[in-house]
Amino acid sequence: MLLSADGVANTAIADRLGVSASSVVAWRERFAAEGLAKFAYVRHGRGRKPSISSEKVEEIVQVTLHERPPSETHWSCRSMTKAQGVSKATVQRIWSARGLQPHRTETFKLSGDKRFEEKLVDMFWLYLNSPDKAVVLCIGRKKPDPGSRAHPGEPADEQGPGLRNDP
Repeated sequence: MLLSADGVANTAIADRLGVSASSVVAWRERFAAEGLAKFAYVRHGRGRKPSISSEKVEEIVQVTLHERPPSETHWSCRSMTKAQGVSKATVQRIWSARGLQPHRTETFKLSGDKRFEEKLVDMFWLYLNSPDKAVVLCIGRKKPDPGSRAHPGEPADEQGPGLRNDP
């Protein structure tokens, strides 16, 4: 609009801005009709069209909030991508726009272990019925992390972390 006010021709403005002359004409007509008030807004029907339907977006949101993937505690971008047939970026955009973070739940997550209930009953029985002056130790087993060490700055033990025989 400033170039138009200086008397520059539509074709010269189009060349300078890298747009078509018809775009410059449309901008000038819009400015003449509406002024600056609505000039910065993209008009309805303009701009990039959504590549995913609003129904698909709602389906992804509903599945994220009310379902779980098979043998998982929560949805990941990859599992949702595979289940819904959309790209990882699409899932991330939908979750981000709605503040969804399925990996950060405020609920208790149960183990996926098939014998979890049996182990849980055994553990509670041991705690509730332990003999007087008995010490109950609970040792958890975790898949080893190849990069982990027993203590930072120390070499890993041959026996593995936590199994040292130091005096």
